[in-house]
Amino acid sequence: MRSQFDDDGSRPDVAEVVAQVTDAFRRNIRWLGPLLLVVLLLGFTLLGKAGFYTVAPGEQAVVRTFGKETSKEGPGLHFAIPLAQEVDVVNVEQIRRIEVGFRGDQTIATEASMLTGDENIVEAQMIVQYRVADPSRFLFRLKVPEEALRATAEVALRSMVGRTKIDDVITVGREKVQEDTRAWLQKLMDSYESGVSITEVKLQSVDAPDAVKDAFHDVVRAREEKEKLINQARGYQADLLPRAKGEARQIEREAEAYGKERVLRASGDAQKFDAILAEYAKAERVTRERLYLETMERVMGKLEHKVVVDELVARNALPVLPIGAGRVLGALGAGAEK
Repeated sequence: MRSQFDDDGSRPDVAEVVAQVTDAFRRNIRWLGPLLLVVLLLGFTLLGKAGFYTVAPGEQAVVRTFGKETSKEGPGLHFAIPLAQEVDVVNVEQIRRIEVGFRGDQTIATEASMLTGDENIVEAQMIVQYRVADPSRFLFRLKVPEEALRATAEVALRSMVGRTKIDDVITVGREKVQEDTRAWLQKLMDSYESGVSITEVKLQSVDAPDAVKDAFHDVVRAREEKEKLINQARGYQADLLPRAKGEARQIEREAEAYGKERVLRASGDAQKFDAILAEYAKAERVTRERLYLETMERVMGKLEHKVVVDELVARNALPVLPIGAGRVLGALGAGAEK
């Protein structure tokens, strides 16, 4: 390249220098343009998280301009200014989960060991399901939201277990412990402005420590058997009492019907006797004989064997008949004498 002075020591002509630069630029513009474009694209890729980006359904994008949040974008194709804007995309419909007291098949004793309200030690394991309700708070309020949520869930569970007796925690009170833990955990996370919504809290395992687990299970089984027998007795009582009351009502109804029947029959017999008495008063002899004959007809109709003997023969005959027959014969003779 020539120096800024000519050989004779005078300054070069400015127009000549401009012409030389323009001519060099025209000769190299074919390869300089693509090179400049590649450099710019490479710079955008390395230095800026921006440009065209896509937000899927169920996601939300948080746009920051020079580090400050300026907007939120929903599903679709969007553009952010390179180097000036950064975009964080968060799934707001995905149900996420954390594990408290265990990781996979391994128990975390420092998290799981808790003290109940009646001062018994239990090992509790819990699953917390949640989703992102506010992406801005979820991204910028807590440094590590998942770890903060796990620590807060452990605190909430310890608080609820510490207020509950061991029997309730392990058996009938599990549902209440879960619901109270969820409500308390949500309140704590809201106070942290975490942007997290707790959807469900599920106790996986609540048990006594291994050293006393067998003995504790024996006690639990005995109590369950006791409750089973009590429930069976109550069921038997609930079945027996209505049945006994029904049978008692049936007996009462039958007694009432029998009483009415006896009263009606007695009234009928009395009326019949009155009618016979009236007829007897009109013709005493005829009525007496008719009554006698009707009575004998009823009595004799019940006998299987009948022997009729004349009165004179009966007085002179030797009684060799069987005792039963003799009684019948004697009754017949006595009737004949009358």
